[in-house]
Amino acid sequence: MSENDQNSFSKRSASIERNTKETQIQIDLDLDGRGDYAIDTGIPFFDHMLESFARHGLFDLRIKARGDLDVDTHHTVEDVGIVLGMALRKALGSAAGIRRFGQCTLPMAESKVDVAVDVSNRPFLVYRVELVNDRIGNFDATLTEDFLQALSQNAGLDLHIEQRYGRNPHHLVEAVFKGLARALRLALERDPRQTGLPTVKGAL
Repeated sequence: MSENDQNSFSKRSASIERNTKETQIQIDLDLDGRGDYAIDTGIPFFDHMLESFARHGLFDLRIKARGDLDVDTHHTVEDVGIVLGMALRKALGSAAGIRRFGQCTLPMAESKVDVAVDVSNRPFLVYRVELVNDRIGNFDATLTEDFLQALSQNAGLDLHIEQRYGRNPHHLVEAVFKGLARALRLALERDPRQTGLPTVKGAL
């Protein structure tokens, strides 16, 4: 069996632990899972979004996060994005054989969101979502962009998210997380016709 063939059947999973004075986070990620999850960040709506991310991406995902929620939820949300990005990058390994690009247009009731991703190891985030209300229950919906920025930077994703239309903040943010999951699922899939890295430069 060639090196490429061996790589195509290698397990793509990672465990990352990161502790700071503000947060303590443990994440286990399997890119080739069934969408099983166990999420506990102490932020119920954020947990719900991460559960949707795991289910629609078919990623097995375990997240245990403890943060200074008495100060703010910002540190926990952003640091989960950092650690999830680190886990994704580690699980991906060399990235040989992946499709690399993925996109999804996802409707959610009256809202619709476009998500496109390039697993390029050249991180960039374009986030064009305008919310009429930045509170979803007790969740600060503006932190969605901070989470995505941290995720894209640490996973090496060129990530573009654009609201086509919509008004309900819950629907819009949920469409973002589900659309991201679906786009990433496509981008990270192994392409049976792809040998080596999906680039002419020889490296991602």
